[in-house]
Amino acid sequence: CVLVFQVCLFDMWVEFAGLDQVEDYLSFLEYLLWVFTPLVVVFVLPFLIVILLYLSILFLHVYKRKNQLKEAYCNNLYDGARKTLATLWDGHGAIWHGYEIHGMEKIPDEGPALIVYYHGAIPIDYYYFLASVIIQKGRTCHSVADHFLFKIPGFKPLLEVFSVIHGPQEECVRALKNGHLLGISPGGVREALFSDETYPLLWGKRKGFAQVAIDSQVVMNLCLSLTGLFRWLYERFRLPIAPVYGGFPVKFRTFLGDPIPYDPNTSAEQLAERVQQAVQSLIDTHQQIPGSIWRALLERFYTKHKDL
Repeated sequence: CVLVFQVCLFDMWVEFAGLDQVEDYLSFLEYLLWVFTPLVVVFVLPFLIVILLYLSILFLHVYKRKNQLKEAYCNNLYDGARKTLATLWDGHGAIWHGYEIHGMEKIPDEGPALIVYYHGAIPIDYYYFLASVIIQKGRTCHSVADHFLFKIPGFKPLLEVFSVIHGPQEECVRALKNGHLLGISPGGVREALFSDETYPLLWGKRKGFAQVAIDSQVVMNLCLSLTGLFRWLYERFRLPIAPVYGGFPVKFRTFLGDPIPYDPNTSAEQLAERVQQAVQSLIDTHQQIPGSIWRALLERFYTKHKDL
């Protein structure tokens, strides 16, 4: 009786869990695999070939600069590694985004300059800009980054090779007085996370970058390239958490504005306001508002843009 009762319970459990239909499920799954596997193969394999072609183009991009890389490695191991990575990023920008930079002649060939830029959600355009400066100018642009970047495991060697610092103002002034280029985004992570398709400048009352320029007596160059719970988390705990999407092969252009020379009669507040107006002018001149992913994708097929 006990055995019969256990068999009945097992049959009831099998029926309740739907296990009696497992064979049907497996047959249906087999049918799906039989139908969709050819489709996957048809679409995935050509995509892999496209990836292979792009990797081949990237290799040729690096090979084209082999003499420069060889010379860089002969001088210093880090110089060679820096130039190799810059070449890879430059190639990625050229292939994936058709990256262009306008106004590179405004970056000095030697001597200090402070570069102020708009901070995108993922500032990959700034990475391309750094790579272009290394390749075309033969200079390394120091960059100011948020503290959280230095807490990411394994990032330290990359930050050291590309001279990334987290401040404070004294360290920024020291870099400029030593004759380096220095890139700063006054909006920082706040601008990256909470700006939108209208490209507002979220600088608040920040003027530290202007004080750095005044203390260093340097020329200042201008570079253009979700709210709710996520903003509260950032403002309260400085956690850069927000949903991120994108990575589409849209057209990327960087526009460098006219330099703002050092003026001993200009205060930090006045200089900060002047810089903000100048960056806003670059946005108004070169950025179609609101931004559009579809329009940016279409721009890969034509080169029409507003000139400086």
